[in-house]
Amino acid sequence: MHITLLTYGTRGDTQPFLALAIALKKAGHTIRLAGPERFSDLAARHGVPFTPLVGNPADISLSMSDAGVNVYRMVKTVKDHIFTIASQVVQQARTAVKGADLLVHSFLFTTGAHSFACEMDIPDISVQTFPMFATTRAFPSPAFANIPPGTLSSLSHWMAKEIFWHGGNFGFEKLRKDSPKDFPQKLYWPFRLTGSRLPTPLVFAYSPAVLPKPVDWTASNIFVPGYFFLDEPGYNPPPELTEFLERGEPPICFSFGSTVHRESERIGKVVLEAIKEIRGRGVILTGWGGWKPTSMPKDVCYLEEAPHDWLFPRCTAIIHHGGAGTTGVGLRTGVPNIIIPHGADQPFWGKRVADIGAGPIPIPVKRLDVDALSTALHQALHDTAMRRAAEEIGKQIREEDGVKAAVQLIEAWASAFSSR
Repeated sequence: MHITLLTYGTRGDTQPFLALAIALKKAGHTIRLAGPERFSDLAARHGVPFTPLVGNPADISLSMSDAGVNVYRMVKTVKDHIFTIASQVVQQARTAVKGADLLVHSFLFTTGAHSFACEMDIPDISVQTFPMFATTRAFPSPAFANIPPGTLSSLSHWMAKEIFWHGGNFGFEKLRKDSPKDFPQKLYWPFRLTGSRLPTPLVFAYSPAVLPKPVDWTASNIFVPGYFFLDEPGYNPPPELTEFLERGEPPICFSFGSTVHRESERIGKVVLEAIKEIRGRGVILTGWGGWKPTSMPKDVCYLEEAPHDWLFPRCTAIIHHGGAGTTGVGLRTGVPNIIIPHGADQPFWGKRVADIGAGPIPIPVKRLDVDALSTALHQALHDTAMRRAAEEIGKQIREEDGVKAAVQLIEAWASAFSSR
């Protein structure tokens, strides 16, 4: 089959689709990945044909950090960013899907890519890294992370879906009016019966060991196969990292990945003081929003980036923002994760890590201070029950193969679609 994968967002939104593209290619399919332009080199490094999409996902990351847990501001952030580049993205995406036999799409492409598939009369599959668009009483929508289980949780999923659908429709009609040739088709919702089309499969790319499939997800189109990991076994660490790791005890790793925050200097200073407070060692990955002190402490090693799958297993605890991808790799390592959520789905994953006992209660970034982080670090390093729970979760995740399961799902759905 010719399969096009469409995704948009930070590295955490792109990397799982790259992992899936590689696996589909190995299974004998012709693939193309469309994603933000800044990931062109990453795709090329893995030999994946790539269609670059305009826009800088770092802008979304910064705005989402500003929005925090305010749902209105989160929606406005995404809307404001997307509507400025939508026409170009649609043109580029149409080029990417030309000749495809099947489309695989991410959260921001939910209705757009499905509508392409309806227009082309080909199957499509939705892959999400967080549990959106499937109502349950077991836990809330990631957009409303602090709502308790039960009726309100169920309502939160409905509300998140309505906000996404109607917000997208409002913007779509305006875009179609301005550029009718780019938007000739109306939008369709993927997860309901439409004419002769069965509801689009909804594949949640996270581990059931972290968030089990609820009993009230009875629909046959919902799957939880496991995380989509992309490992880079050929990594050669820089000499300063090798030397740092060899000269002392396993360090704490701090990484906010692709998350950008306006207070990166304040956060960086808190992390340094907390590491000093517990007399620990740290590897700090500065990422997109990096800050470094003018004078380097001897017990801290600074790098812009390093593959998490290589570095995390060499650490004794991990501090990160709680993005879906980083959370998956962090938990797979089998050590406690300390989550400092900024916004979006991060508070949801931070709460989930604490609920399964694999890390302390998350510390919202606006409440981060030396005392809070030092206390969390002490707990992560010395709480035997927490370390045992993290080790067990890591073992379960390492036994899964979410990408392999997803390839089988995609092939089965394509076969079912052709014989409808």
